[in-house]
Amino acid sequence: MSNEGPFDEGRVVEGQFTAVMEKVSLFFEVAGVMAIVIGFVAAIVLAGRAVARTRLWGPGYEVMRSTFGRSVLLGLEILVAADLIRTIAVAPTLDNLYVLGLLVVIRTFLSWSLDVELEGRWPWQRAKDTSAVD
Repeated sequence: MSNEGPFDEGRVVEGQFTAVMEKVSLFFEVAGVMAIVIGFVAAIVLAGRAVARTRLWGPGYEVMRSTFGRSVLLGLEILVAADLIRTIAVAPTLDNLYVLGLLVVIRTFLSWSLDVELEGRWPWQRAKDTSAVD
């Protein structure tokens, strides 16, 4: 006869779920960082092509700035997903929820700042501008 109680199997399943979610969260973190790194490399290549084509630094700078900025935006969104997975599925404590809230606020502010820098307007203004054209 086993010394395990009726709830021991539930703890094993919960532990396995937590281990899987930790790996999923880590995957999203790596994907977010890779989006930024790959975007940086792509921005350098595209900027180099623009400079070679036009023989001017201005177009290369603009291509570099917009390409890299968009990859940073994508990377930040993926990193927020990693934080959500870790906080909700792995360690749902009140302290972790506070940290998640702070990280989401900071990353959202960074995303909006980058979006304004790249587009020249707030994200919610884009919908107004496109509907006025229709």
